[in-house]
Amino acid sequence: MTHPPQSAAAPVAGPTAPGIPAQPGPPLPPPAPPARRSAFAEGTDRLRAAATTEPGRLRIIGAVLALLVVAFGAVTAWQCGQRASAADDVLHRSQPLSSGAADIYRSLADANTAASSGFLAGGAEPAATRDRYEKDISTAAAGLVTAAANAEPGSASEATIARLNRLLPEYKGLIERARTYNRQGYPVGGAYLRYANEKMQQDMLPAAEDLYTRENARLDADYADATPYPWAAIALGVAALAALGWAQRRDFLRTNRVLNRGLVAAGSATLVALLWLTVGHTFARSGLDGSYDHGIRSLTVLHDARIASLKARGNENLSLVARGAETVTVDGEQYDAYYHDFDKDMAVLGTGLSRAARLADGSGGTAPVEAAQDSARLWRQRHTAARTDDENGDYQQALDEVIGAKGTTGECFDGVDGDLARAIGHAQGEFRRAATAGRDAMTGLPAGAAVLALLGAAGALGGIGRRLSEYR
Repeated sequence: MTHPPQSAAAPVAGPTAPGIPAQPGPPLPPPAPPARRSAFAEGTDRLRAAATTEPGRLRIIGAVLALLVVAFGAVTAWQCGQRASAADDVLHRSQPLSSGAADIYRSLADANTAASSGFLAGGAEPAATRDRYEKDISTAAAGLVTAAANAEPGSASEATIARLNRLLPEYKGLIERARTYNRQGYPVGGAYLRYANEKMQQDMLPAAEDLYTRENARLDADYADATPYPWAAIALGVAALAALGWAQRRDFLRTNRVLNRGLVAAGSATLVALLWLTVGHTFARSGLDGSYDHGIRSLTVLHDARIASLKARGNENLSLVARGAETVTVDGEQYDAYYHDFDKDMAVLGTGLSRAARLADGSGGTAPVEAAQDSARLWRQRHTAARTDDENGDYQQALDEVIGAKGTTGECFDGVDGDLARAIGHAQGEFRRAATAGRDAMTGLPAGAAVLALLGAAGALGGIGRRLSEYR
């Protein structure tokens, strides 16, 4: 008996016992597909393959050149735009707000001085003194409105402004009570005046000084944003010029053509943008630095000196109002508190005027400062005479020497205040001229750099495209 032949393709599970048919085994798994390569790897291979041919290399060179030039234009527009905006803020926002904060302080201090001067005049307060007080209060209130409109929501400046707005009516109420009792001849009027002065000196003026300090910090921050050189843009411009020069030289070595028009146009546009950036920003920085050195520094010193003169005048008046009721102990010796503070304020005034004289430029700046120094010296002399009379018991003579009709310390104070106002006006004008020149030096630079960069990129692509056309 013969068996049919077994197919060679049939799977054999293995040896079987006689008489038991063989069973097929499990199917074999399909072969695994080849691993898929990443897009980056495939792109790298294509780029490497393209770089082996001259057209491929030219396409890569054109793309890199265009990218460099566009990046240069974009970074230039961004950095110069930021600096131009900061320079405009210096001119139209932070510096006016800083001066406004100084005016708030000055108005409050002058109002306090006018109130004490009117009190010393007795029941018949001079109309000019009353008008000066009212004008100072209105100026301070208007300044607070402007400061509140420009303060950042939730900032410390906003809280300070709100505090001053709350304290101002309280101070006015105390002054009105002091006037009322003074007109009726009640000594309690002096106590109300001293309480109002205490509120001004301990609460309101420190708050106003804090606001002034914060606005000055904002001004310094704007200067810091406006003046640094745009090194990133300059570095990209130099890199773009170097790459364009290398591409031009490479084209010459391979074709013996001296110039590639597209690359020349791209290099010219990039060079113009780079020169505009460097020269424009240099002039802008010079103008802004000049506005700070000859404007802001002088203004800061002059404002401080004016504030010291106002505080000195207020303490001089209050020394006659208190008539020795307020004392201070220094090194075991007892002094009249207001005379003691007057001496400190006059020392600050003298130091400030000396610094202002060193910083002043031209006759327009030095003349008013020198006049203020002369008035301050005469003020000291007259104050010494009035203090001597007061300490010797001649109160009326001392009062006449302080608020009388002629030859008084009040005349000297008005001279110092007026001279400092003229010096501040001159420094303000110097600041505006220099800051305007600095800001104008960057006018059109962000947009111009962007346009030139686009023209440069188009020129680079056009020049490389001309070479590519030779291979078609």
